[in-house]
Amino acid sequence: MSITPTAAAPRQLLALLTASADQVVPVTVLTEELWPSGAPRGGRAELQGHIAELRALIAGALRGADPTEPRPGWSERRTADAILVSQPGGYRLDTGGGAHDVWQFERAAGAGYRAMEAGDLSRAALRLGEALALWRGEPYAGVAAGPRLRREIERLETSRLSVLDQWVEAQLGLGRHAELLSELSGLVARYRTNEPLHAHYMVALLRCGQPDEALTVYERLRLALKGESGMEPSARLRRLQRSVLAVRNTAIRPVYAPRIPAQYSPVRAGLVPAGSVG
Repeated sequence: MSITPTAAAPRQLLALLTASADQVVPVTVLTEELWPSGAPRGGRAELQGHIAELRALIAGALRGADPTEPRPGWSERRTADAILVSQPGGYRLDTGGGAHDVWQFERAAGAGYRAMEAGDLSRAALRLGEALALWRGEPYAGVAAGPRLRREIERLETSRLSVLDQWVEAQLGLGRHAELLSELSGLVARYRTNEPLHAHYMVALLRCGQPDEALTVYERLRLALKGESGMEPSARLRRLQRSVLAVRNTAIRPVYAPRIPAQYSPVRAGLVPAGSVG
């Protein structure tokens, strides 16, 4: 079942209810989302009107839904009122045990993080990649986000960047630095002040025998940070830059992977010999 309200306010309410699916969202939270500066007179009645509009859309979608229902008991309560449930002080969107992209993302990400902790880089790359594949653009695109949704969007974007960081680290640990160059180039162009992604890109370039390019990446990051916040790159990234300089200034390139500060090395001790990914 899929519904997409055309009006801005019902779309915004549905997005917030979906973000807290299967949980009661208080009326105060819903009104704050719609009217951050304070609900107008008659705001409660307007909110109820938007809820009624959502239920009408749900009812229409249900009438056209496939009557075959794999979940026992769900068909008996398959009504608009049973999906968008009125609760004391608020409303709850009942998924009936259905799928939710955010939940699937978080489960796959959690499995990937656990695999990283266990040193299973292949499984980590697989599960983290599955989590990233669930993203189809920006979260809640096309929704006029208020304060609550903005916080949720920021949380999701932070989670995605964390998963992306770990996925790249796993890929580098598996020796796939050459395969990552193009993707990392696009990522650092998009996230101009993201230090972990720039560090990964520098490591990949260094391992591909391109220390000058790695230093250029560092300098672009330094200028972006200076322009945005007046800050210099972190001490860890400066150590990585010094390692790259040492490699560039070495007359004979090393046969094995150059020494990289431990904080930015995607090769965990004892898991992947340095020579196998150099």
